[in-house]
Amino acid sequence: MSDAPPDPGRADGVTDADLAAMSRQRGRPMRGVVAVAHRCPCGEPDVVRTAPRLPDGTPFPTSFYATCPRLTGALSTLESQGLMREMQDRLGAEPELATAYLAAHEDYLRRRAELGSVEEIDGISAGGMPDRVKCLHVLAAHSLGVGPGVNPLGDEALALLGPWWEPTSCAQQAAEDPAS
Repeated sequence: MSDAPPDPGRADGVTDADLAAMSRQRGRPMRGVVAVAHRCPCGEPDVVRTAPRLPDGTPFPTSFYATCPRLTGALSTLESQGLMREMQDRLGAEPELATAYLAAHEDYLRRRAELGSVEEIDGISAGGMPDRVKCLHVLAAHSLGVGPGVNPLGDEALALLGPWWEPTSCAQQAAEDPAS
């Protein structure tokens, strides 16, 4: 691994410090991590890629996994405000959106297949794709991990959040308030 500081945005390297940060963020050891898919502007991992089969043999369709507690908290707030229901309604009413969402599903499957094939989850992506909206966390993680323009609903959710990482990094917040 390089001694250079992590670049914000997409990154593949996973260091011991990254694994420690993810475990702190999630409050438990992470399983099946194969890459840091995105970093918060503070440098901490906020989205990881996970293997399609966890070390204990469990199939795991969630290839892009949000770890940042601020990100997941902000997305949970959007979910509780009914955003998923609104997005679901739009899928039935806006054919272009439904087509783009289907393409996001296919992208998700293709990227997960790069990490291996698991028969039990073949054809199943995550977040409800391609027909439903059931997890903004997955959709936003996919958008952060691959960049804008791939998952339209993930992009929309992120646009509604604003800078969830402010005012300090998660590591700084944890050091100042271990109960957070």
